[in-house]
Amino acid sequence: MAKFKLDEVDHQILDMLIENTRIPFTDIAKKLLISAGTVHVRVKKMEEAGIIIGSSLTLDYGKLGYSFIAYVGVFLNKTSQTTFVLERIAQIPFVTVAHVTTGKFNIFCKIRAKDTNHAKNIIFLLDDIEGVYRTETMISLEESINDKKRLMHSIFQDLV
Repeated sequence: MAKFKLDEVDHQILDMLIENTRIPFTDIAKKLLISAGTVHVRVKKMEEAGIIIGSSLTLDYGKLGYSFIAYVGVFLNKTSQTTFVLERIAQIPFVTVAHVTTGKFNIFCKIRAKDTNHAKNIIFLLDDIEGVYRTETMISLEESINDKKRLMHSIFQDLV
């Protein structure tokens, strides 16, 4: 499959969509001085090329009562148990992200909880999964950087 070439207009479209996935194509077109049809065609091509995969909604979990974030490193008895353990982790709704990793942990998870007691109960659920040897938890004091645009701009510079 040939590598998809992005031009400056594509970069600007992506920049606006990263900022607000709900921005109407007509608003993008007005800002870029192109037609809404052009925006639609370019976005469609980026979707077909797999560059754009869906869109997402960002929630303020703090306002929903889930402001506690922790990262849990999971140690397994055997690496061969990874798939089994991930299937069990996927059943815990408060585990929002899980990565299979190299290094100290076999699996690294992000959890969201109401408070420390709720987090403790989630960690106990992780610890009780068959195949989990132990866990190690780090509490997030604040999310200081969460910026998708900086990475995108860096990637664009590499493509030029």
